[in-house]
Amino acid sequence: MTSEQNVTAPIIDSRMTFQEAIAGTKAPTEVLGDLCLVDVRYYSFDGMLHQGQLVVHKDVRADVVEIFRLIERLKFPVNKAVPIVVYGWSDNASMMDNNTSAFNYRTVAGTKRLSRHACGLAVDINPFRNPVVYNNGRISPSGAAYRPSDPGVLTADHPVVQEFLQRGWQWGANFKSMKDYHHFDKIMVR
Repeated sequence: MTSEQNVTAPIIDSRMTFQEAIAGTKAPTEVLGDLCLVDVRYYSFDGMLHQGQLVVHKDVRADVVEIFRLIERLKFPVNKAVPIVVYGWSDNASMMDNNTSAFNYRTVAGTKRLSRHACGLAVDINPFRNPVVYNNGRISPSGAAYRPSDPGVLTADHPVVQEFLQRGWQWGANFKSMKDYHHFDKIMVR
């Protein structure tokens, strides 16, 4: 048996075309023109290698690919990574399913301001295990809990968090109005 044959093929969580991954979005064509579909590999909570997909801005594609290589190498468990079109563009449904996602043309929850997700410059990782904890104690998604010692949970000293930060991304756990443990975004200077 060659080493090539010895490698187990990943379980496919998502295998869409770009057109399928953006179907039904309300994003304008100038936003869509900056997006790309990226295949990512990760070990899920079943201990098996999986392959999913993220829709991201083309300017952060390399960062996302390299960070997911680290995630795969570390065997940091990711539940799944499926374009949010599968959830009818519902951020809440995606979070409740602990889905890792990126592009979603939407506003920041509770505001009229476009989210960094709206242009593919944000990634949410395991949102049910890394929920948003508001200053008033409310947690989103409903029923989630932040337990730093659990598998698939991000902490300030975790190598995945450190890799995002070293590449110039912000981590939502550092926000003042809330601790958004699953959220990373990048401000692009043009």
